[in-house]
Amino acid sequence: MEFLSQTYVALRGPTGGTQTPADTIARLSDRLSPATLLADRRAAVLALKGLSRDCKQDVGDRALPGLLEVLSNDAEVDTDIGKAVLETLNILCDVEDGAHNKELALKHSDHVLSNDKTINLLFSLLGDTNFYTRFATLELLSTLLQNRRQIVQGYFLKSSSGPTSVISLLEDKREIIRNEAISMIQSLISQNSDIQKVLAFEGAFEKLFNIVTQEGGVDGGIPAEGALSCVDSLLRFNSSNQSYFRETPFPKTLCALLYFPSSIDVKDPAPQEFALQFWDNQKAKNTRLVIEIMGILVGSKGGNVQENSTFARCLLEMALASNAPTSLKSAALRLLPANANIPLSEITVTPYLPVPETNDEEWDRMEPATALDAVVELALHGEYSGLNNEKYPKDILELRTAALTAFEASFSIRNYVRKEEVKLAIFRAMLPPEGSRVTEMPPITPLLHALALPPSELDPTVVLTTHMATILFTHLLRSSAQAKSLARVIKPGPLQPQTAQGTDTFFVPADGAPPPPTISHEIDDDEPPQTLLQVLSENLSLSFLSRSRVSASETESREWDKLIVAYLCLLSQWLWEDPASVREFLNAGGMGVLVEPINQTLEDDVVVPALCVFMLGICYEFNREPGEITRATISPILNRLGIDNLVGRMVRLREDERFKSIGPDSVVLPYSSASQMHAGRKAEAGDGVEIWFEWAFVDFWKSNYYTIQRGFSTDPDQLSSATGILRTGQNAESTLLIASLREVIQKQVEEIENLKRQLKESAKSSGDELASLQNQVITLSQELSTSEEKRKDVEKEQEDLLVLLDEMTSKRQRDKARLKEAGLQVSEDEGDEDAE
Repeated sequence: MEFLSQTYVALRGPTGGTQTPADTIARLSDRLSPATLLADRRAAVLALKGLSRDCKQDVGDRALPGLLEVLSNDAEVDTDIGKAVLETLNILCDVEDGAHNKELALKHSDHVLSNDKTINLLFSLLGDTNFYTRFATLELLSTLLQNRRQIVQGYFLKSSSGPTSVISLLEDKREIIRNEAISMIQSLISQNSDIQKVLAFEGAFEKLFNIVTQEGGVDGGIPAEGALSCVDSLLRFNSSNQSYFRETPFPKTLCALLYFPSSIDVKDPAPQEFALQFWDNQKAKNTRLVIEIMGILVGSKGGNVQENSTFARCLLEMALASNAPTSLKSAALRLLPANANIPLSEITVTPYLPVPETNDEEWDRMEPATALDAVVELALHGEYSGLNNEKYPKDILELRTAALTAFEASFSIRNYVRKEEVKLAIFRAMLPPEGSRVTEMPPITPLLHALALPPSELDPTVVLTTHMATILFTHLLRSSAQAKSLARVIKPGPLQPQTAQGTDTFFVPADGAPPPPTISHEIDDDEPPQTLLQVLSENLSLSFLSRSRVSASETESREWDKLIVAYLCLLSQWLWEDPASVREFLNAGGMGVLVEPINQTLEDDVVVPALCVFMLGICYEFNREPGEITRATISPILNRLGIDNLVGRMVRLREDERFKSIGPDSVVLPYSSASQMHAGRKAEAGDGVEIWFEWAFVDFWKSNYYTIQRGFSTDPDQLSSATGILRTGQNAESTLLIASLREVIQKQVEEIENLKRQLKESAKSSGDELASLQNQVITLSQELSTSEEKRKDVEKEQEDLLVLLDEMTSKRQRDKARLKEAGLQVSEDEGDEDAE
């Protein structure tokens, strides 16, 4: 009653007349003076709190200085007034909807932060154990950080009590306080490496992981997610914290959270408790944060090899051999750094396959395979060999493109010699065994099968598999003259249609294991097998022919166009700087295949004609070997087609959304974006996704676009400039010199690697010899110690004998003296002996 009476008097005023809100606020502001009673100040603050939402401007203009004074003088003394003034300040600084309210909130925030007195007091109040005071302080700090983060961060770095008070919040047993503290800390450390370092060295990692553990690890709820998010923010873009984190036991904790061993051999399978788990949305979010932290540590400099290897293995196992959600698998593959030396061909994984009609509760364990095998299988056929391709089309397509990225990263330039060895091993697996008859059919690997399969029927699944196979094969060919040389002699044998989805066998290009049984084991001498390049040229021609016969359905045209784009992208990169392959492609009728689409007059068809022009330019640029079709033969065709027309078609490709939208991490496009390819046709399905190009080809095309454009105007007798040297002054000798220098460089790199290998072997041999010598030294030291002990024992025995001898001599002398005293005769010789 006393409180209500005081509030009523404060609002009514002495006269009892009606007052405006401004008058009331002015009267209440006067009662905030330290000269008034604490109860009056408390009542005034509570009244102002009620008016602050509707009269934010008046309260801020008249009462804000008084409220800050009350906060400074009374908040630590009286809990009720402290809670009320903190909540009032939070209302005044809270950014609400509307430009005017936002401007007022920022103005009030600037007044509160005009000096460091208020913010230091807030950090001090965080140490108050009272729930309402601590919670209201956290809310106000969060609001100020949202409005003026950099100013608050600057004050925090100068505050003596700030770091300790903030870290102590993470130990609060009250969940609402702890959750609010985590949210506030996320804002506090945002884009400020100095605060991140301060909190890390104050023990933030320990407190955050304690929260995660108390919540049940990745199976925990939102608090665990917030704590892991804070850990991520403390480590990301902060090399100092990353180095400090590696010195703590928490890297092993990351593995433990996912039930993955902190040390595992490359040939050992991952534990089943890691591979098969129960998943929900919250667990997926928490696990995503854990693997992102792993990705930060693997992708940064420093750290021991064993730790990085364990993290990389964990990411691979999650992506290739677990029942994790598809989005998590894609993230795990993309988190593998491109500059990391991860030997996919040496790591063994054990995939699992869900048992049909068990709602993913029962799983079959597959045969162990290398990680390279699993990556190729995943890219070609999708998750679980295509079992969920229709169920999650977008996630599955993103997963398959992530597998392509991982496959490309496995051939990083950091391990050039090893990269070449693996590439050449994969190509040799596609060739007939040495010593076999010419007529014997070479082995058909899954990659070769998907690549050479003729486009007889329009099946989107088969089209996508072929598209993925062309990208995988391009990664093997790129920047490798030896790989292109081996690829030219690959001759696929007779093929059968691809097996049904859901097969439980994993194949690898490198091991030569055949997919479905082939039709026969012998090839008729009357029909010699075609090379792979000839097969691809024929498939490209068949695709163009089938595309010209389709109905008005956009879906069919789109699928044929995607297949044609896949073939053209592969052939473009294969023929680049490879005159022998250009000659074989032209002899297989490639010129006619390319010219016809360029002559088409459909203005809405952009991609296919542009790629055909690009391919035609490559054939003209690198046609340097003798044959029926020479540069002089191609030049009139270019002139007839029109140089300006050819260049114009290439330019239009740069503006097409299917090409322009491609980036390093954006390969999968919405299905509706491709509707521009046929103007006037309505898309039949606008909610799907598709893939047209990969980033590596887009980068390749942009890098060499101007070279091909200039090449169209080059005289047939003038040599190419595609290697980056100006045409003026370049001749055949310089081209051969460049090629020879490349071979010399490659041989030197191989020699360096051999020398490194020999050095390691020598070091190992020297280490064995050193260990042997150390063992000998230990043995000799033990023998010396034994001999020393024996010598000491002998010396002791000798000393005892000398003492005994001395005693016997003394006794004999005494006996002789007694004999002489008794008058008995003693011989002189005995006396002499005694004297002696």
